[in-house]
Formats: sequence, structure tokens, C-alpha cells
Amino acid sequence: MLWTCRVLCSQAGPSPGGWKALSFDGGAFHLKGTGELTRALLVLRLCAWPPLVTHGLALQAWSQRLLGSQLSSVLLRASIYGQFVAGETTEEVRGCVQQLQTLGLRPLLAVPTEEEPDSAAKTGEAWYEGNLSAMLRCVDLSRGLLESPGPTGNILMQLKITALMSTWLCKELTSRVRRPGVSLELSPERLAEAMDSGQDLHVSCLNVEQTRHLQASLSRLHRVVQHARAQHVRLLVDAEYTSLNPALSLLVAALATRWNSPREGGPWVWNTYQAYLKDTYEQLRRDAEAADRAGLAFGVKLVRGAYLDKEREVARLQGTEDPTQPDYKATSQSYSRCLELMLTQVSHRGPMCPLMVASHNEDSVHQATKRMWELGIPLDGPVCFGQLLGMCDHVSLALGQAGYAVYKSIPYGSLEEVIPYLIRRAQENQSVLRGARREQELLSQELRRRLLGRGLRVPH
Repeated sequence: MLWTCRVLCSQAGPSPGGWKALSFDGGAFHLKGTGELTRALLVLRLCAWPPLVTHGLALQAWSQRLLGSQLSSVLLRASIYGQFVAGETTEEVRGCVQQLQTLGLRPLLAVPTEEEPDSAAKTGEAWYEGNLSAMLRCVDLSRGLLESPGPTGNILMQLKITALMSTWLCKELTSRVRRPGVSLELSPERLAEAMDSGQDLHVSCLNVEQTRHLQASLSRLHRVVQHARAQHVRLLVDAEYTSLNPALSLLVAALATRWNSPREGGPWVWNTYQAYLKDTYEQLRRDAEAADRAGLAFGVKLVRGAYLDKEREVARLQGTEDPTQPDYKATSQSYSRCLELMLTQVSHRGPMCPLMVASHNEDSVHQATKRMWELGIPLDGPVCFGQLLGMCDHVSLALGQAGYAVYKSIPYGSLEEVIPYLIRRAQENQSVLRGARREQELLSQELRRRLLGRGLRVPH
């Protein structure tokens, strides 16, 4: 009823007072200590150096041999690990989250476990069952963090499907889904029924081993969502490579059929859409319309995308069409169109269509905040923002201080678990890291101001 009133008010025009663009000039850095800013500047400059990112795993092994494991670990914890990771223990993660909450920011926990598409096969179902246990613990941790003081709202968590299902099966499902007249055996409704009932699944286009693994994977996904639903944690499924995404979308659709209905209070499962792919806008439009027709809630995380170089290289090697946008400008235009589409959906469907604007781009954030005002979407409504922990703080802090819901993607775990994960993320996000020059400039300005004692601000 409250949302209906807001929508009716928005139809009469924007709220009085006019929209004022947020200032991303680093003014909110006064909320952070000098040590934090210094570490951020040094780490971002290091990560913007391509050789360090490209050869990160080899350099890590070399530093352990040269300095010893203990000293190497100390240096990593004081630099890259400390900048981008919440910690290893529950207490460390809770401390990081409490600090974020005092800044008006919220946690989006991520388990740093996944299977790379070209990695060696893992050792049977036991590896995926271990990942399932880690996901269930992450759900509990995400729920437990709500007890900390600070802003409340939706409890969100990231979910990587390839931690629970092999990439070889995802590729096989993708090849089947892409064929004309795909079998009804692989419909979202049938997969949802198999997950819910636990009965044996028979899929004629898969062999016995593939069918057995699909059944086990569906069971793992169902258990994660079932537990998340019980703990009031909403799951944001990560997008991956185009060779996997159709299969991942099929699985998300199956989970949505079961868990995103109004009677469940959904959506409990959100999908991620990558604007750097040429077909994303049409896919997003079709999925939004299908969810609306089915009466299902439709949660979306909108990103630019992180696998650009790999996607182009695979297309070149296979002699296929490049699935990505031709340049950054085209990607930004695609992101803008997708954002407009989703904000319009939000204005019509309200909480049934929540959106995370996951972007480090200031123009995209400005577009989102302005259109929210024009459409009458409240700051505490179904739209939130997302950035990576340790990056883009000048945007995150400004949004949080203005009252918007802002989540920081937070990996956690031991050095051995997290450092390879961070290096892979850095390799995938090299353009983002190189594009963090403005943030580095703002950090430098704030540190110079403090060192010279000009206009000293008192943290509060």
C-alpha cells in the first residue's frame, strides 16, 4: 500500500525541491583514517600496474620463497589482503562490517570459491559438497551480521553457481539450451519440480554421469536457497562467461519459479546482467516481461562485465562473432539503456522488482539517482548500489551519507583461499583498476591536505 501511494505521487511528477547531483569529489574521505587512505592509495597504484596483476600468482610464490611464508603473509595482510578482504575469522569479518555500517554502508558477502572454466576437474562431488557447506555458513554469517548496529534492510549475499556445479556440465547445458526447439526436459518448471521433490531426474540428452551430477547440483542449489529463505538472506547469482551463462540463467529461472513467487516474499534469487555483451538489453527485457507475466518477483544486479579480454580471445580462437560491445562507449550506452529499462520496471512493480546498480562509474550512478528522483523511487526503496570493498569509496561514501542503500562486495577467508581469488578478480577487472586514476587523485589530494594541515576536518 505504501509503495502504491508513492507510485501514485510519482506519476504526478518529481518530488518538489529539485534533484541535486551528488558530489564525488572525495569530501567523504574525512570519514576514514589517514592510515586507511595511505594503504588504499598504495594498493590501487600497485594494482594499476599490469605486470603485477598478470603475473600475480607467480610473484606471490616468488615472495614466499624469498621472504618466507610468515613475512610474505604479513606484507600481504598489510596491503592487498587488508584492502580488499574482510578477514578470516567471524570476529574479523564482523569488525569490518561494523566499520562499514558506521559509514552508512552494508555488506554483500562473497565466498571466494569457484571453478574456472579451463581448470582441472575437481575430485568428484566431495569438492562441491564442501563448497555447499561454505555457502551455508556464509548464509548464517550474513544473517548474523544483522545483529550489528547500523543500517538495516535487505540482507544480500553473492552466489557463484560454478562452485556447486561443474563448468563442463554448464557448457553442455548451454549447448543444449542454444539449440532450436530445446527439449522440455530442460524447462525451468521441470528443473524446479525436480529440485522441490528430490525425485530422480531423467534427461535423454545427457548421459548417466551428467544426469547424476545435474541431480546433485540441483539439490545443492535448492538447499542453499531453502536455507537462505529461512534466514531471510537474498542471493545474487554471479554471471560468468558466455559459454556458461545460458545454463546459469536456466538454473536461476528454475530457482525463481520455486522461490520468487509473491507467497514466498521473493525475490530470494536475483540474476546478474552484463551490459558489455551485445545481447544483454534484449535478454533483460525478455526476462523482465516473462517474470511479470508469470507473476514472479524479478531481482537484478546490473554490471558492466568483467571477462572482456577472455571473451574476445575465445571468439578469435574459435572464429566466432565477438559477443562483446565494440568499445567502452558502447558498453556505457548499453548499461544506460538497461538501467533505464530496470528503473522503469521498478517504478511500475515496486518491491517485486529490486535492482542493484553495481557500478564504479560516476555517470551511471548520477543517472540512477536522477531517474530515481524523477520516477519517485524512494531512497529506502527497491534500488540499491554496489561496489567492491576497497575500491570506489569516494562514490560509496557519498551515496551512503546521502541516505542511499549501498553494499560493498566483501570476500573473506584465509590468505591461501582469498589471494588466488583476488588475483583472478584483478585480472578480470584490469580496466576497472586502471580506470581508478580519479580515485587515486582524490586520495592524494586528501592526504596532501592532511599532511599540510589545510582545512583539517575532524572525523565523526
